[in-house]
Amino acid sequence: MQKRKTLKALLAVSAVAAMFCTVGVQAQTSSSAAQSSAVGQTGSMAKLDSGDEKALKDMAQANINEVAAAKIALSKAESSEVKAFAQKMVDDHGAALTKVQAVAQQKGVTLPTEPDAMHKAMADKLEKESGDAFDKMYMENAGTKDHQMVLSKLQSDAKNIKDPDVKALADAHTPVVEQHLKSAQQMTMQPGKAGSK
Repeated sequence: MQKRKTLKALLAVSAVAAMFCTVGVQAQTSSSAAQSSAVGQTGSMAKLDSGDEKALKDMAQANINEVAAAKIALSKAESSEVKAFAQKMVDDHGAALTKVQAVAQQKGVTLPTEPDAMHKAMADKLEKESGDAFDKMYMENAGTKDHQMVLSKLQSDAKNIKDPDVKALADAHTPVVEQHLKSAQQMTMQPGKAGSK
């Protein structure tokens, strides 16, 4: 019964995330078109300041890290709820990464292409685990800790972002990351496979 509630909650979260992603894309499209024509004329007008460039790179890195960990979880997780969460991470963070890459290309920013050292080390640890131990480690690290860290970075970066396209990305990412964190926290509070509180 609890598994169904969790899966329904994840589906509801997916719908809300999709709505936010769509709004972010619509907001980006009009301003992106205007800036694209300006870039075509001068080539340097789209140059970001260092804070905006860092925010863009941070968003890309966070999405890359989440997708990489989630792909491991899809093959190793024991719980169907953990697998459903991991699939949502692949879908949501994959879509978000695509949007970040589009803005970065437009602004001439080179983004990271693989998980950072900390997440590579975590991936190595995850690969060595199995069963409930894997599920617990994945949810605690990629589920809860990473989303707390990403949310904190997004919120601090967003205060200083000047570029409207980068700001739109951060604004669109924040509620999705908040919902992922909430889902992960709810799942980690459930003991074992039973899924009952």
